[in-house]
Amino acid sequence: MHLLSVSGIQKWEGKEHVLKGISFKQDRFQNIAIVGESGSGKSTLLRIIAGLVQADAGEAFFEQQKIKGPNERLIAGQPGIAYLSQHYELRNNYRMAELLQYANKLSESDAATLYRICRIDHLLQRKNDQISGGEKQRIALARLLVTAPRLLLLDEPFSNLDLINKATLKAVIRELSDKLKITCLLVSHDPQDVLPWADQILVMKDGLVVQKGTPAQVYKQPVNEYAAGLFGKYNQISAGGRMRFIRPEDLKIVAATPDTLMGKVKKIHYFGNAFEIEVMLMNEMVTVRTDDASIKVGDTVHIALAS
Repeated sequence: MHLLSVSGIQKWEGKEHVLKGISFKQDRFQNIAIVGESGSGKSTLLRIIAGLVQADAGEAFFEQQKIKGPNERLIAGQPGIAYLSQHYELRNNYRMAELLQYANKLSESDAATLYRICRIDHLLQRKNDQISGGEKQRIALARLLVTAPRLLLLDEPFSNLDLINKATLKAVIRELSDKLKITCLLVSHDPQDVLPWADQILVMKDGLVVQKGTPAQVYKQPVNEYAAGLFGKYNQISAGGRMRFIRPEDLKIVAATPDTLMGKVKKIHYFGNAFEIEVMLMNEMVTVRTDDASIKVGDTVHIALAS
């Protein structure tokens, strides 16, 4: 049986049709990411699954029990599901250990393991004004997890974090899945944050799921230009009567043969571990990713698809 089943969810906000019949299923221990531009309906969908927003049509089931919205439940929220909002809050004038102990359902040993995974065990005796924003977020996450949920919903968890705190949180979320076997459903507007983590990705646009697949499928085989653009640079190439979206690393610079395309290098961008080279092929500019440092602007090069 699926852990979560979402079927035909629709939502209007005034005259705006925010969700237009969203359906998907999530298995236990399967990590799913929902990605899309701002306003695509991702966060609204997550809040409906959390039981915090009432759907106008359709239904969702968690562990075969219907998820009830705030119109159907006295206290909003679905038991067994934890939801970390973008706007989490921690009470002032409390030590972090006190905040965590208040909701704790775990044994002392399990709680200590969780605190280590969340990288907060050294913060427990501090108060709210003694910790950083990234540390507060991890405290808020741990406060949800001490209630022993079976499904964790994360709404844009990487927003407004610097690179160091973002890297720390990514490691925490990976370990929650790997070590604690907590199933996660994560929403992000930056798909690059979820490609290495997710088992499945749902791409949303204008209240619809426009593509569903593994990270490799949505990255290498985007269904349209919108889906391609979400995951980084791409080359739009017409081949065999249809449009293909080719990533820069899927093109390579090679020796001239009858099957290669010849072009002139117009720009070179350095990315530390590689270069992205803009090449004019007749009247079309393409981007090629390479580690060849010898190529210069103005060079004539030959390009082929990487095998």
